[in-house]
Amino acid sequence: MTETQPQPHDSPIEIALFALLAEAGPGKSVSPEAVARAVDAENWRRVLAQVRATAVGLARQGRVVITRHGKPADPNAFKGVYRLKAPD
Repeated sequence: MTETQPQPHDSPIEIALFALLAEAGPGKSVSPEAVARAVDAENWRRVLAQVRATAVGLARQGRVVITRHGKPADPNAFKGVYRLKAPD
C-alpha cells in the first residue's frame, strides 16, 4: 500500500478523498466540495469544515497536496479556494 491509498484506520472523508483522487487520475485534483458530496450528498455543506481539517492533516503527513491556483499551498497558512491532489 502506498501513502496515497486508503489505510485501514482512515475516516469516511479520507476514503472518499482517495477514491476520488484515484478516479481523477495522476496529476489531477479534486475539489473539497466533491469530497464532501461523496461523504454526505444531502448535507455536504456541513461536512466541508471536516474535509478541510482532514486535508490539512493529510497534507502535513505528505499523503495529499493542497493547491491554490494550481500551485502547492502551505497547509498551515492557506486561505480561500483550494483543491486536493496526490503527491507527485
